Amino acid sequence: QVQLVESGGGSVHAGGSLRLSCAASVFIYNSNCMGWFRQAPGKDREGVAARSTNAGNTYDADSVKGRFTVSRDSAKNTVYLEMNSLRPEDTAMYYCAARSGGGCYTLHSRYEYKYWGKGTQVTVSS
Repeated sequence: QVQLVESGGGSVHAGGSLRLSCAASVFIYNSNCMGWFRQAPGKDREGVAARSTNAGNTYDADSVKGRFTVSRDSAKNTVYLEMNSLRPEDTAMYYCAARSGGGCYTLHSRYEYKYWGKGTQVTVSS
């Protein structure tokens, strides 16, 4: 079954940390490129980070550089988003996504991702 399941969202104060997890079916994990996106109310869905599942290349949006880190655990077919120094503007629904082959060379547009999870809410209060 093709699926992506996010977890780890929650509510924190500014400056706090959260770690999001995205568990993927084997078929999706082997797609080579998995990304994290977020969407705040009234705003477009934006790319946050991406990484290859079979190589070391990772990509981050400028807005999260130095604060967010994307990692993987291939034994668990899971990709993580470690979020530190959270800000109120990081508040959004966070989605995990996977491309269908093609590799991972940049964040990639949302339209280049074929599979999506249902999302997990992150709320940061000031």
